[in-house]
Amino acid sequence: MRLLLTLLLALLSTSANAWWNKDWTHRTRIVLDTGAQGLSVSEAVQNLPLALRLHSGNFDFIAAQPDGRDLRILAGDDKTPLPFRVERWDAANELALVWVLLPSVAPGSDKNLLFVYSGNEKAAAEAAVATGLDSATRLALHFSDVAESKQSLDPNGLLGGALKLGGDAIVLPADERTATAADGQLSVSFWIKADSAGRGTLLQQGPLALAVQAGKLAARIGSSTLEGGMLQPAAWSHVALTLGQGRAVLYLDGVAVAQGSAATPAIAGELRLGAGLSGALDELQFANTLRTPAWLQLSVGTQGIGGKGIRATQESDAEAEGSHGGYIGVLVKNLTVDAWVVIVILGVMMLVACWVMVSKAVLVQQADSANRSFLVRFREAREDLLALGADKQHANSSLFRLYSAGLRELDKRHIGKPDARALSDASLNAVKASIDADMVRETHRLNAQMVLLTIAISGGPFLGLLGTVVGVMITFAAIAAAGDVNVNAIAPGIAAALLATVAGLGVAIPALFGYNYLASRIKNISADMQIFVDEFITRVAERYGAP
Repeated sequence: MRLLLTLLLALLSTSANAWWNKDWTHRTRIVLDTGAQGLSVSEAVQNLPLALRLHSGNFDFIAAQPDGRDLRILAGDDKTPLPFRVERWDAANELALVWVLLPSVAPGSDKNLLFVYSGNEKAAAEAAVATGLDSATRLALHFSDVAESKQSLDPNGLLGGALKLGGDAIVLPADERTATAADGQLSVSFWIKADSAGRGTLLQQGPLALAVQAGKLAARIGSSTLEGGMLQPAAWSHVALTLGQGRAVLYLDGVAVAQGSAATPAIAGELRLGAGLSGALDELQFANTLRTPAWLQLSVGTQGIGGKGIRATQESDAEAEGSHGGYIGVLVKNLTVDAWVVIVILGVMMLVACWVMVSKAVLVQQADSANRSFLVRFREAREDLLALGADKQHANSSLFRLYSAGLRELDKRHIGKPDARALSDASLNAVKASIDADMVRETHRLNAQMVLLTIAISGGPFLGLLGTVVGVMITFAAIAAAGDVNVNAIAPGIAAALLATVAGLGVAIPALFGYNYLASRIKNISADMQIFVDEFITRVAERYGAP
């Protein structure tokens, strides 16, 4: 028991989510809540580009390097680096916008974590190869580089910079990254803020056009037309269109407002933006896949003003050392309901086993000590062989109780009284049979409740294994439903499931040691009782038996 407690304390004192690298002194803990209190989604999302807005309230710009070269972003396991791209870094005004690609986002969970590290003056800038976007994104126009752009840009758009719209169409030259083959798949999305809800063309490329008519959103794909959703003037709205597999869906602010059958025509050529509209356009993306409703919902929620569903907490390395629980804390947070049920049952078994071991150890110790004391008096007795129970000072002695049983039988035969007759062999056998019956009852008393220890020994590991198997099944089922097979998604669930087996072994091992110890002590006491019965009958026969 002492060894197990020591090991448990060691586990609890070990830091989980250990600080990734001691050279980085600060980090921001980011939580993407997809539960009821955040951006509620009912299905898993893969490869989500997350727009992180860093400011003085959630990030320590003073600790970070002025150019942001020490910025590092890690997954929720605090070990796996995530690809990211800094779109905007303004240390003077303490504002930054960073795109980071999340491999997977679990639905209905507040455990979608990532960590933003900073505070290392010796860190070198990483090569700018990551885009913070997924491989399905063919082109993303952020409109942030005012110096290199030939267009009129607003540096204070929704996400970094934004494209200014002045009524005339802004024409971008043909780009193969915006082209879509016939019968192919296309997802196009952007943010728009029109000064007035009039009439104009949001986007046009070949047979594809997205427009607004008297404030109402409309899409034209060849000869097919979709209409639905009112565009709010002077407010940022997200517009998206998915086209493929013979169907088109028009989204406004992450909600499908129109859908219908539409073949995908060949789309190519120059791109015209904002004809007849004044305002701003931001974050134009083209992808060669059909974005799911949940993907669009999360994109709209996290990219919109305020970043709904995103919670950020600043931490320092010193604070983290004291704030994190041990590995056991991480495992407990990932336990499934069935594992909790198993562990609670095992906890009850452990309490019962400890109670049996302690109470039985006290009983055995008292019996053994009292037996030794009584046996010394019994072997020293001569003429007073039948008078040892007068003071009743050996109440805890099983030998004394057997002796008392023998005295009762001898008293029935007037042994030790003036009118006593010598005991015949039949009488001696009757006396011995009565003492043997009491010895059996004493043995049952010593072994009472020992079966609870055998149940803990044999049933604990199997019960724990059941919890582990069910937990592993649930984990793999969740992974299959989410389609995510990376180790970060598997490890917490599997490790938590194994905690049930550990709990089962934690019950069985102490019970095994306690059972073997108690069984050996009870066996010795039982042997002493058998020897005592023979010795008592022999002395009675010698003194009171027939010649």
